Amino acid sequence: MSVRPVLRWPDRRLRTPAAEVEAITDSERAVWDDMIDTMEAMPGVGLAAPQIGVMRRLAVVDASEARGQAVRMANPEILHASIEPREHEEASPCLPGVSATVTRPRAVTVRFLNEAGEVEERDFVGLWATSVQHQMDHLAGRMYFDRLGRVKRDMLLRKARKLA
Repeated sequence: MSVRPVLRWPDRRLRTPAAEVEAITDSERAVWDDMIDTMEAMPGVGLAAPQIGVMRRLAVVDASEARGQAVRMANPEILHASIEPREHEEASPCLPGVSATVTRPRAVTVRFLNEAGEVEERDFVGLWATSVQHQMDHLAGRMYFDRLGRVKRDMLLRKARKLA
């Protein structure tokens, strides 16, 4: 287990959809372990494998107060999203120093392969749901700022370039 370097925007891999995971092996488990270490070191509430240059549909989320409750997901897919929205200030270690308010569904039901390689369905609410959706965007080659209007997105990217 180790902390891995995080890709920086505009690395093209951050715009590349990740490949499906065929089966859960020790390799996937090792990547999840490194992702959790990296997420904790930031600190953050989630991380997707493409953020550390691993182009597989793997994500971890831990929005718990106490920490140590990370959910490991492979090939996550949203089965149901609430109509009720939730606004949250989102950021990414791939684009340090900037953030933006993003509106997403307040709750989602997600199907994924868990660490045992079994299909699991789980409901996520609040910050957990926001983080799951944020990581799924990364797995699809999208960034949180893609959900902003053009003017806000351009302002955010200009600010990020100045900080870099």
